[in-house]
Amino acid sequence: MKQVTHVKAELILVFVTILAGFGWIFSKEALAGLPPLFFMGVRFIIAGFVLFLAGQKYFRGLDWQDVKQASLVGMVMGITMMFWVTGLDQGSNLGVGAFITSLGVVLVPVVARFMFGARPALSIWIALPIAVLGLGFLALNNGLDFEFAHVYFLGAALGSALQLNLLSRFSMRMHALVLTAIQLSVAGCLLLFLSLLTETLPHSISIEVAGWFLASTLIASSLRFLLQTYGMSLTPVSHAAVIMNLEPVWTAIFAVFWFSESMGAGQVIGCLLIFIAMIVSRWPQIRAIFKPKRSYSL
Repeated sequence: MKQVTHVKAELILVFVTILAGFGWIFSKEALAGLPPLFFMGVRFIIAGFVLFLAGQKYFRGLDWQDVKQASLVGMVMGITMMFWVTGLDQGSNLGVGAFITSLGVVLVPVVARFMFGARPALSIWIALPIAVLGLGFLALNNGLDFEFAHVYFLGAALGSALQLNLLSRFSMRMHALVLTAIQLSVAGCLLLFLSLLTETLPHSISIEVAGWFLASTLIASSLRFLLQTYGMSLTPVSHAAVIMNLEPVWTAIFAVFWFSESMGAGQVIGCLLIFIAMIVSRWPQIRAIFKPKRSYSL
């Protein structure tokens, strides 16, 4: 029965990565008629409210210290998303952007080393030069003329690494649904505040753009995080972390069919190297998944 539960959870998490990949498509379409920070701010506030409605019972008896820590993580998430959506708005290749952003997985132990003095595993030091080489192929695909959007995606990767480190350091005693709702709400408020300071809001929004906005909010945010929270509650975190690496793969595939994107040889090599770096960085978890369990007989 336990094995069946793990398979169910992993299938749910694979579906979550598919939703995340579609989220890049929905967001890119919505940005055709909405300012980037305004789009993400309203999207996250609505998504956070939907999660609150879905899990009201888990919000009872919250500790104020836990709420403050979750809010701090939400602020970091907001800054991370500011980099991400700016890169998405200015970038011309979603697949490349997704692979660069996914470097956050590799950078988590590196950030922990400099911020908290933690010692990364050997697999991280092996993965880092592979990732850097992959970035080099992406940046120099067209000679020295590279997209500045890649810098924003790299900033998002660093931000996500910091966010994950803070989550691992804080001992917050709250349900994952509550934590996610607080993060989304705080990040949304920060982004909306920055939008009101820096962006000009459109006088009207087309039905098409509104549809993409709702899809990105309700499907790629609310439904995705609901399923992700449920799936991760049924399987070890190490399994979930490995499965979540599929997001940039789906994004690249969907971008090819949706926007007719194509990658040059250098970009393909760069994305492949970054994906290899992600796998190498997760090698201890991957080995633990496939390591045969010892059976003892009397």
